[in-house]
Amino acid sequence: MDPLGAFEILEIRIGRIVKAESHERARTPAYRLWVDFGSSGIRTSSAQLTDLYSAEALVGRQIVAAVNLGPRRIGGFVSDVLVLGVPDEAGRVVLLGPEREVPIGGKVF
Repeated sequence: MDPLGAFEILEIRIGRIVKAESHERARTPAYRLWVDFGSSGIRTSSAQLTDLYSAEALVGRQIVAAVNLGPRRIGGFVSDVLVLGVPDEAGRVVLLGPEREVPIGGKVF
């Protein structure tokens, strides 16, 4: 498959975190997130972001997420989107997000 074809298969969209709480049953410290994707509704994610972000600081943030990878059960919680980030120099996850406000649900291309 050509590289562009592979990218077109993966659906990446902009969401807004509307709720975040500690995910006590996760093996690695994580948050349970509820992310609004506009017309696609609110979806859930388990995300290992505790090193750099408090739950309160996450609420209201726009994020980038892969939305068509299928659900996974993590510590008893259904995570159906993958919130995207990159490691900093210490290996802590830094969230990816748009550099300015954009409509939620927007497809990344």
